Amino acid sequence: MEAIVFEPLYMQRVWGGRELERQYGRALPDGAPYGESWELVDREGEQSVVRDGPFAGKSLHELWTEKRQEIFGEGLPKSARFPILIKVLDARDDLSIQVHPPAPLAAELGGEPKTEMWYIAGVEPGAKLYVGLKAGVGRADFERAIENGTVADCVHAIAPQTGESIFIPSGRLHAIGAGFLIHEIQQNSDTTYRAFDWNRLGLDGKPRELHVAQSLASIDFSDFEPGMDEPRGTVIAECEYFRVEKLQLVAGESSGNREVGRFSVFSVAEGEVSCGLQRFKKGDFFLLPRGGEKVVAASDAMLLRTTLPT
Repeated sequence: MEAIVFEPLYMQRVWGGRELERQYGRALPDGAPYGESWELVDREGEQSVVRDGPFAGKSLHELWTEKRQEIFGEGLPKSARFPILIKVLDARDDLSIQVHPPAPLAAELGGEPKTEMWYIAGVEPGAKLYVGLKAGVGRADFERAIENGTVADCVHAIAPQTGESIFIPSGRLHAIGAGFLIHEIQQNSDTTYRAFDWNRLGLDGKPRELHVAQSLASIDFSDFEPGMDEPRGTVIAECEYFRVEKLQLVAGESSGNREVGRFSVFSVAEGEVSCGLQRFKKGDFFLLPRGGEKVVAASDAMLLRTTLPT
């Protein structure tokens, strides 16, 4: 079975830019700042739709519900919706300092838990991620910082390099600084609580809504000064919701699904690959069904392979 390619959904964001156009040759809808490209999504309000091939026009939800075993494989979650959401983020300005609710509290707070990981696909010199708290910052310190507008002083900053990654569990305070192109793999959730938004205005000219009470309830106040993650072999992130591997292929080398009889989602971080008669370049995403063709490097290539844990 050939690889399945979906049409991306582009989202305007006050902090976005045009890197998807510049770096990946994407045709953006208009001249607005676009901060997110949703590459794979199955939500009530947002759906990935197959671009071409035998399933052209079908939504990811239709494939997941009607052809789960045929396309995705055996022993998969019985969830009503495809459980992973994959995005590309183009941050030309700082994102809000935010947190996602941990599973035990999410329903009580009116949201969904959201654990994610970031792969750094591009970074401007000096750009920083804000992840976790500075050593010694407690809840009372953080509450005072919210009141006097100094939240940024409480958050730990990291200056990562292209090719590095970091795991962001629910409850971890975080923000992406200006100057990043990031591949984000996450639980199928869209709940974000903003603790601080740099005192700026949104695209509508008004301050964006903050969620102070929900943020304070969600933040892990024992999460001090984490660093970028160290890979374990090819695996760069693994949890109960997803597994992400970084595969370095030399020209002519091939890869495929991690497990026989199970699908994978590939993104091309560097180089070019082919899959049967299909060809994929830097910035392309595709779903390789169970029993799919081998993925062959047309040049030296770096791929991310996302799967569901066994």
